[in-house]
This record gives sequence, C-alpha cells and structure tokens, in this order.
Amino acid sequence: MTGCAAKGQASVHFDFASFAVWFLAFLFSTTCHEAAHAWAAYKGGDTTAYEGGQVTLDPLPHIRREPFGMLLAPLLSYYWWGWMMGWASAPYDPNWGRRHPRRWALMALAGPMANLALAVIAFVAIKVLLGMGIFQVPSHFDLFSNLVEPAGEVAARSPLRAISMLLSVMLSLNVMLTLFNLMPVLPLDGASVLQGLFPNSLGKLYDSMRGTPMIELLGLLIAWNLFPHLSRPAFQILLRLVYG
Repeated sequence: MTGCAAKGQASVHFDFASFAVWFLAFLFSTTCHEAAHAWAAYKGGDTTAYEGGQVTLDPLPHIRREPFGMLLAPLLSYYWWGWMMGWASAPYDPNWGRRHPRRWALMALAGPMANLALAVIAFVAIKVLLGMGIFQVPSHFDLFSNLVEPAGEVAARSPLRAISMLLSVMLSLNVMLTLFNLMPVLPLDGASVLQGLFPNSLGKLYDSMRGTPMIELLGLLIAWNLFPHLSRPAFQILLRLVYG
C-alpha cells in the first residue's frame, strides 16, 4: 500500500508545470511500489497480482485497479492544498500469506524497498550534479520541490529547472513513502512485514484485526499523527547528507 506526500504549504493557484512534475513523480513512485509487491508475490508463488496485470511498470493496470487513489485524489489534493496524496494496491491471496508467512513479509517489504531504491537513485543524481556545479543550494528552500536549483542564471522554463524539481520531489517523496509505509500499523506494509516475520504472535493479532474498516482507519489516523515525529529527524539527516 502506498501513502501520501506533503508539500507543506497551501497552494494559492494551480501551477500546471509544478503539478505535472509532482504527478509524474507520484505516478512513477506508486507504480514501482505496487509492481514490486506484485513481482515479489509472483516470485513467492502467489499469481494473483500477476494474473491481474500488476507485475508491470505500466501505470494503467494500477490506475484501473485504483482510479480514485491514482488520479482523482492526487489532482484534488494538489489543487486544494498544494500537496499530493493518493494510494494504490496490489491484490494477493491471504491464504497464500498464511501458508508462507516469510514470503508474505518479503512481498510486503518489496514495495517500500522499491521506494527506497528510487530515493537512492535521486540522491546520487543530486549529489553528482551538485558536485559538477550544475546544481546549487537553493536560495528559496522547499523540502519537497526545491532541494536544489540550477546554478547560475537559468530561465524559469529551463529543462534544468524541471529536472532539479523532479529530482527533489523524487527524493523527498520516496523517503516519505518508505518511512510511512513501514510504520507497523494496519493497513500499512509494516504491519504485514511483522505479521509475516512473527506469524505465531503478532501475526495472529494482526490477522484478527485485518479487514476491519474501523481498525484500519484508526491505524491510518495513528500513523498520520505519529509520522511527523519519525519524518522530522529523518529529513534532518537527509538534508545533512544532501548538502554535506
């Protein structure tokens, strides 16, 4: 399951170019997350997502499965609040998970690890471009969309400016998605990881609560409120790594 990304400041007007960068990063990151879940399940013996067409980096099967979470929710949240939220999911066979709890844990872990890999790629690209003098520390910092900016006098519509924004969003968004989805509360991936690793203790507790809408809604509310306490120190470390 994927989560959300916050820009941190309300939007006062609809900037199509900024929205396009955000949506591209969100769509690709979410697709990679769900495709990783589906691929890991397929390799572990569950063909449910494979038969549904989710073992792919083509976003269309994922959009067809969750059109509201993949299209409408990101558009509305960006328009109204200046940040993007949404979700997607890959189907799996819960009976397969109960028979093979370790494989289930790996399947659940695969999604956040895909986001972590994207974050590492964006981080390396930013560091290389900073080192080459192509990017510089921004004069107007934004944690999500302006971690770096093109060096020198660059026009607002320069491809370098779009690339700097895309890499900024990709890095911060995927760090956030990794951390948020690994929180050990239902219905997030972290709960499934623990359920698979400890099937005879935590696994039984999670299994008894899984699928109950009120419990899963409560879990999301708890995660949403606890997440800032996890993300603040994580992003402080990230910024130190980016700027050295």
